[in-house]
Amino acid sequence: MPDPPLSFLMDTENQTQVQEFIFLGLSRAPSDQAPLFLVFLAAYLAILTGNLMILIVVLMDSRLHSPMYFFLSHLSCLDICVSSVVVPKILLNLLRQSHTISYNQCLAQTFFLIGFAGCEPALLAVMAYDRYAAICQPLHYSRLMRHRLCIHLAVASWVWGFLDSAIHTVLATKLRFCGANQIPQIFCDVPPLLKIACSDTSINELATHITSMFVGLGPLLFIIFSYFYILASILKIRSSTGRKKAFSTCASHLVVVTLCVGNELVNYNRPSAGYSLEIDTLISTMYCIVTPMLNPLIYSLRNKEVKEALRKVLNCRRTI
Repeated sequence: MPDPPLSFLMDTENQTQVQEFIFLGLSRAPSDQAPLFLVFLAAYLAILTGNLMILIVVLMDSRLHSPMYFFLSHLSCLDICVSSVVVPKILLNLLRQSHTISYNQCLAQTFFLIGFAGCEPALLAVMAYDRYAAICQPLHYSRLMRHRLCIHLAVASWVWGFLDSAIHTVLATKLRFCGANQIPQIFCDVPPLLKIACSDTSINELATHITSMFVGLGPLLFIIFSYFYILASILKIRSSTGRKKAFSTCASHLVVVTLCVGNELVNYNRPSAGYSLEIDTLISTMYCIVTPMLNPLIYSLRNKEVKEALRKVLNCRRTI
């Protein structure tokens, strides 16, 4: 049997799968590690504190046992999960001053990140439907948003996100990196992995664009469609107080929709040339850290019922 050609041997050697990736998104200068660690630690603690507080007040205050706050508690849980997939690894790397992640850990991080992030647009669409039922169909609200349906909608949102995640993760396992292991990012995700892969990524890119239409753009269009009817119903309310109250219940949701869905669409529909390393890092920080940190503030600062429930919980703790 003749020996294989030298070119074949070289190609096989060059396509040896990498075992470790290096993140380039954060400075690796020793003097920057401690300040960066403190910044990310403070942000992570703020995310945990804010979202756990939302979960606690919804659980403890019976006035918040309604579909709107049931879905809000799921959103807070998702915010904790998204940040927890990314930030602890960043903190560990900053402590070790080694911005690396193993191949298997990278795929796991990609799976859970896409899964949790994919749940959010679906959940926000469900919350838009809840606002539509409350404002446009108030007499039928209890029937439209019965408890069992709320549970099914919440579960469907979680399943929807992880079905999307499973598709991307399976396709990512087929990628080859040919020794290229420097990820221009602060965490593992599909777009940066496609950027450094040396194998054909056309199927992965097609899957990313198609699924982003269903997972991101689809819920966004549903939300816009719902708010078209919500706005029409609000304008028909004769009382200015009633209109103001209806607007206030929707304003927080719209701000969160803009932050969550907007960041996800930008993150997963990048131009073919990509962004600069600085822009990529900024988008990633907004996507996994800033938005989960702002969501509880948006709902608590603009929502009178949440503020009253939070004040009640804090007063109870003082009296103990």
